[in-house]
Amino acid sequence: MAHCLVISAPASGTGKTTLTLALARAYRDRGLAVQCFKSGPDYIDPAFHAAATGRSSVNLDSWAMRRDTIEGLIARGRDADLVLAEGSMGLFDGVASPGMSGTGASADLAAMMDWPVLLVLDPAGQAQTAAAVAAGLRDFRKGVRIAGVVLNRVASPRHEDLIRRAMEGAGIAVLGALPRHAPIKLPERHLGLVQAEELSRLNELIGEAARLVGERVDLDALLPLSECTWTVPVATSAPRVTPPGQRIALARDAAFSFIYPHILEGWCAAGAEILPFSPLADEAPHQSADVCWLPGGYPELHAGKIAANTRFRRVLTAFAETKPVHGECGGYMVLGAGLADKDGTRHAMTGLLGLETSFATRRMHLGYRLAELTVGMPGHAAGARLRGHEFHYATILTQPDLPLAAVRDANGADVAESGSRRGQVTGTFFHLIAEEG
Repeated sequence: MAHCLVISAPASGTGKTTLTLALARAYRDRGLAVQCFKSGPDYIDPAFHAAATGRSSVNLDSWAMRRDTIEGLIARGRDADLVLAEGSMGLFDGVASPGMSGTGASADLAAMMDWPVLLVLDPAGQAQTAAAVAAGLRDFRKGVRIAGVVLNRVASPRHEDLIRRAMEGAGIAVLGALPRHAPIKLPERHLGLVQAEELSRLNELIGEAARLVGERVDLDALLPLSECTWTVPVATSAPRVTPPGQRIALARDAAFSFIYPHILEGWCAAGAEILPFSPLADEAPHQSADVCWLPGGYPELHAGKIAANTRFRRVLTAFAETKPVHGECGGYMVLGAGLADKDGTRHAMTGLLGLETSFATRRMHLGYRLAELTVGMPGHAAGARLRGHEFHYATILTQPDLPLAAVRDANGADVAESGSRRGQVTGTFFHLIAEEG
């Protein structure tokens, strides 16, 4: 019998990530092999999962991925004692129109894999009503099973007792309760949680969270409730991902780190070689590479340094004269002519594209994207349909180059951010998750 849980909640901001990390470490400390996954598009959480478990975590996305792709990624958990899949937003939150195998909701994964759900509830400002919320989530969709709840940020013992009594009346198991002032909250940043490699005390923080959860959550009772009948299909193999080249020069540092683990693994599984370099260290793509890829990240936080690193800019410009270069989101902005930081100061970028962007006036761009390429880009031919997502706060000032793709959102509405192409240089604001077909 497998042991699997989807960690979800009624909404964002309830503590799903912290509880997932704490449970993963607590069970690992008990000698269990724990495999984590992240439901939905997110770069940050899988790195935290890996820090907690010692095993690579990947994203699972029912809107962008076919079921066989999801199963192929989940196959890495076949030797684990416990699988924990961290949800995104609320349990049933997704887009209106289904994609490849669902709407992107965490509930899709729970129903697809028959994994029970552990709810994280923040009962601030309520007591017995928390049980009504949990019961509503339990009964909302057939095929989604609720294993129980963990209460987070409980105000007092009396508060906890009122909720526990109501949950018992509703037939919902309360597996634990964490106090309101528990000192285990992870730092946040303007674009979500900080990256795992930026937290020098990450291991200590996860350890503290695991100790608290070990004291406040009934781990012995939770494990049997995570039992499920899921098994990896015998024919399952790793998903196919077309690499953009045989030898890929990949920008990789604090400014360029947003690329999905399953994409990198897919490139390597297809026989490609990754040649990392750091633009922040004024390094440049190796001349033996046949393509250069600049992922997303936080270039706006390092714009002055990128502008000052003349070797990186000079060698990349020479590289682009004969070989393809592609940038995603932050990488796309660095391929542009200029980037204005939050103070409005403009920094000259590589100028390989004419794009000008600014963070002086922040405006969120967020959502799934379906892009049909009008011309080819590294790894994908003209006409390819790429599924991904967009998440940034930059404003486009000018975008004078030819469009790379016709881009639509999850409901089929046209999106203005179509990407750019100039010569062998291409860029997009959307992050690639999977190719259709």
